[in-house]
Amino acid sequence: MDPDLSKLDAYMESAGIDGYLIKADGDEADQRYLSGFSAPDPFVTLYTGETHLLVSALEYGRAVRTARADGVERHADYDHREHVEEYGRPEGGHRTLAAFLAAHDVATVLTPDGFPVGTADGLREFGIEVTADTDDVLASIRATKTDAEVDHIREAQQTNEAAMARAEKLLAGADVADGTLVRDDEPLTSETVKREIEIALLRNGYNLEEAIVAGGADAADPHDRGSGPLPAGEPIIVDVFPQSKATGYFADMTRTFCVGEPGEPVRAWYDLTRSAKAAALETLSAGISGSEVHAAACDVYEDAGLPTLRDDASTDTGFIHTTGHGVGLDVHEFPRLSEDDNELRAGHVVTIEPGLYDPDVGGVRSEDLVVVTDEGHENLTDYADPFRL
Repeated sequence: MDPDLSKLDAYMESAGIDGYLIKADGDEADQRYLSGFSAPDPFVTLYTGETHLLVSALEYGRAVRTARADGVERHADYDHREHVEEYGRPEGGHRTLAAFLAAHDVATVLTPDGFPVGTADGLREFGIEVTADTDDVLASIRATKTDAEVDHIREAQQTNEAAMARAEKLLAGADVADGTLVRDDEPLTSETVKREIEIALLRNGYNLEEAIVAGGADAADPHDRGSGPLPAGEPIIVDVFPQSKATGYFADMTRTFCVGEPGEPVRAWYDLTRSAKAAALETLSAGISGSEVHAAACDVYEDAGLPTLRDDASTDTGFIHTTGHGVGLDVHEFPRLSEDDNELRAGHVVTIEPGLYDPDVGGVRSEDLVVVTDEGHENLTDYADPFRL
């Protein structure tokens, strides 16, 4: 996959910048995107219209073979050992990097907002002008996916759905005893379901930091991972967001399940949330603002008399998050489907995930992963929304 960096070229030209500089490990999304390379330790990528890498001897051979770069160089090419011996590690490293930049006629660099401050200050000592990319130009470029990137995300979502099916099967096969889900005469816990999800993903080459399997009051906190025995007759939110070890791309999906007879207003909440998701999906299309998609979901809840953050910024119940976010090499990236205005473009991959939350009731959320198109959207999610099991 060769990204279209013409927008970055134009941005640097208009700002009078010689190069875009990243120093980070391969887990950092901008680094992986610009270099086409991943390594566990920080390395340097310099983009000047061409892409140049500066790596350790340990990573040099693999970078030459696999990186998407016009050139790969080693620290030794710039007398790094001698610099460190004479000036110590921080200053020696800064001298090496400054020499690398000078070799490529770079005196001004644009960096991600999270660029190491020590490195930036060190480069300034050697006359390099360092400016933070506060416009997130590279993140906005990453947001528009190529067909190959969409295929990577589609594959991740298919694997994600298989893991979700494993979780649903565990929940559906549980018995109920004293208001708690039970399997094999033992309480079915959040930890057990998460472990089975993780095993299913690992077998297919995917990493998962930790899924959300949250029932009862835990589900009223959108990012509570969940713990302990799972309740019967109450909503259980299952949110899974794995990353491919091979490609680095994420998927993201949430379903809410209930084993047993739900009380009111849970059933009504579930129906409203499906309606809010449908309204957001119907609105979604290239050329509109993400705020319009968010507004469509908020309208459904507010028309039903339920609070949203749009209507009341201080509410801690009801719809207390945004409608969605971009997904790619980060699980949360540009664009946001929120009250902020940002134009959606064909190729953006976003979640649509409205939900309702109240500690006295629990939580309900439903999340699909979709690609924005000129005609509307393509839903990458092919998984039923059954609620009651």
